[in-house]
Amino acid sequence: MNFIDTAAVTIKAGDGGKGHVSFRREKYVPKGGPDGGNGGDGGSIVAVADTQLGTLLDFRYKRIYKAPSGNPGSTSRCTGSSGEDVILRVPCGTIIRNRMTGEQLADLASDGSSVVLAHGGRGGRGNSEFATSVNQTPRYAEPGTPGEELLIDLELKLLADVGLVGFPNAGKSTLISVVSAARPKIADYPFTTLTPNLGMVRVGEGRSFTIADIPGLIEGAHEGKGLGIQFLRHIERTAVLIYLIECTDPKPEKTLNILKNELSSHNISLMNKPYLIVLSKADQLDAAQRTQLEQSRFAIGNRARLLSAVSGAGVQELMEELWSYVIQSRVL
Repeated sequence: MNFIDTAAVTIKAGDGGKGHVSFRREKYVPKGGPDGGNGGDGGSIVAVADTQLGTLLDFRYKRIYKAPSGNPGSTSRCTGSSGEDVILRVPCGTIIRNRMTGEQLADLASDGSSVVLAHGGRGGRGNSEFATSVNQTPRYAEPGTPGEELLIDLELKLLADVGLVGFPNAGKSTLISVVSAARPKIADYPFTTLTPNLGMVRVGEGRSFTIADIPGLIEGAHEGKGLGIQFLRHIERTAVLIYLIECTDPKPEKTLNILKNELSSHNISLMNKPYLIVLSKADQLDAAQRTQLEQSRFAIGNRARLLSAVSGAGVQELMEELWSYVIQSRVL
């Protein structure tokens, strides 16, 4: 399945129906009077969050959505039927903005949350509404008002508790495949992950959280290099970050600084999130190398955890620690 996380759509609510001009013509009723009915209201455009959806792919194939207009009124003061609303179903975590003004119209974070994006026009009043003691036979009615029309931008931000950040081939996909049911593509070459992967981690009875594997960043990602700029937005909602660095990295401090710089350049508020530093692929070290790494200035200074997703060493301990951060964020 293609992962599409942005889309531009034009929406047009239905126009209100015209009011009707007519007069009663009944046998044995010499003076009938006006009986034109009101027009129906136009349909609105409504966005609804749906947990069953994972991408904005549908909006790449269809970019224009129009709601039906209201029907005109008729005789005997009958009101025209209103146009039906058009429902745009979007994934949870979708932000909707007015493209022309940049105004955020909605942030649909929970299943079933909804917002009216474009209101339908009001139906016009029929001539029966304008009858007065002075003007008993009005021969005019209102036209319906036009429905709202605007261009909107849809942007999906994954709703994950934990975000995995690291260079390509740091072991993010392997870790998420071990701790959850997600099955990302895994290979020994860079950029095997081309879309974010979202997995559910079950720590224990009644304890679970979501973890997102963000495709590999490289230096300059916030400027458009590599794939990172497409997916940096997905870590903005996370409760805690994991900086995943290969245990064989000759300059882990430099790698960490590059990753932090890319995040802060994208959104400085990301620096306020709690984070853990994890040294991955510890199964590639022998006992002496492992001891040397554990006693290194980088590991001690950053309280770095050693982990091997392949052997499982350190995985459960890491999940328990992550849970403590997640539950704290949910309480807040």
